[in-house]
Amino acid sequence: MTQYVAAVDQGTTSTRCMIFDHAGRVVSVDQLEHRQIFPQAGWVEHDAEEIWENTRRVAAGALAKADLVNADIAVVGITNQRETTVVWDRTTGRPVYNAIVWQDTRTDEICQKLGGLGGGQERYRTTTGLPLATYFSGPKIKWILDNVEGVRARAEAGQLAFGNMDTWLLWNMTGGPEGGVHVTEPTNASRTLLMDLDTLSWDADICAEMGIPMSMLPEIRSSSEVYGKVRHRGALGDRPIAGILGDQQAATFGQACLSVGEAKNTYGTGNFVLLNTGTEKVMSENGLLTTVCYKLDGKDAVYALEGSIAVTGSLVQWLRDNLGLIGSADEVEKLASEVEDNGGAYFVPAFSGLFAPYWRADARGAIVGLTRFVNRGHLARAVLEATAYQTREVIDAMNADSGVPLKSLKVDGGMVVNELLMQFQADILGVPVIRPVVNETTALGAAYAAGLAVDFWSGEDDIRSNWAKDKEWDPKMGDAQRESLYADWKKAVTKTFDWVKRS
Repeated sequence: MTQYVAAVDQGTTSTRCMIFDHAGRVVSVDQLEHRQIFPQAGWVEHDAEEIWENTRRVAAGALAKADLVNADIAVVGITNQRETTVVWDRTTGRPVYNAIVWQDTRTDEICQKLGGLGGGQERYRTTTGLPLATYFSGPKIKWILDNVEGVRARAEAGQLAFGNMDTWLLWNMTGGPEGGVHVTEPTNASRTLLMDLDTLSWDADICAEMGIPMSMLPEIRSSSEVYGKVRHRGALGDRPIAGILGDQQAATFGQACLSVGEAKNTYGTGNFVLLNTGTEKVMSENGLLTTVCYKLDGKDAVYALEGSIAVTGSLVQWLRDNLGLIGSADEVEKLASEVEDNGGAYFVPAFSGLFAPYWRADARGAIVGLTRFVNRGHLARAVLEATAYQTREVIDAMNADSGVPLKSLKVDGGMVVNELLMQFQADILGVPVIRPVVNETTALGAAYAAGLAVDFWSGEDDIRSNWAKDKEWDPKMGDAQRESLYADWKKAVTKTFDWVKRS
């Protein structure tokens, strides 16, 4: 009897394979980082072939660490960094260019020109739920077609395929040039600026306007169904692949936010708050994204409001790697704990512009409020507080759009082990912050989606019963102090605007 589910979690900085039992507990994990490629300011790339190689290695490693064989695995799920764009040759399997990462801002001019056709940043929102921004896949595909020699002609001849990382991995895992399945699902497709949110199909008019041949695009299937089997010679060989969710939707699923009004916040490279709005999509009037939360096979799509924050955990990495103020990411809490507050310093990490609720590609990072009193500890604290303040901005927008004030916030991701941050998050929101026993819920959500498709789990109630609270932080800060600190943060954000001259 197969007892376990495997999930490939392909993230912005690393790829891992996690194996779960029926109770949703982690049995094994193997993880490898991949290179971050910065060809010039504002450009961020990944080597898609390196990521595929790492995927094979971590799948084998996770099995080995638990002393398991393929037959012990019932099914495989995939979750992935969304928006990151790969275009490859269907015959050779080779990418025509590095993967362009979701953080990359090189497509700003493309977005301006498209917006100039009418409607500006709102041009495609009614159809796609998204603003016209560098964040999404469509403009990245257009950039590759327009700037890599010979690629457009090959695309128009039907020789090339596009995918976010979910599609790239699924295609390779199911055989690549030898019969690989070219498929995605709505949570990823809804991040391209090319999918109609109502029909869950590619929009021919938007594709034509961006000059993207529709032959490049994968088939859109549900988030939970059998897509194919892992190629025979690979780790996890012959196991069905039956669930795909973009990373933030996967975390929402793993947190069991399956009812209208439930929300989670994932603290990773960036922060992503998702609020389940049910089968009715809610169009934001406050700078949020309307996106697909998940779609189970044979059921209506469930939608979400999302607040996307570009830089949170990666700011701690920047403090470590670029400034050398800490030796490892977990040292930031100790350093920040050496001071009682931020000393008046605020750090707005608009390294690649600002995402929700501002959508300002012209913004750049700033540290404001500096005096000679400020030391390393204050800067470390300002780094952590930046994550909490940005989350507050998104929650405020979410409350305004939904009309239902958030009563508590479920949290997950790497940064939730930082207790100083979690307490400050509760303080600045004024609501409890709740961490689950399994805080790496992204991979768990992909495992659930896959397991549901093959009846490893019987239904959504199984997922709800697996969720368990580990710790809760209640707000301790008074209202006056909370609003005073937040007002200074909002003032600091304005100092980052209009930094980049736009053509």
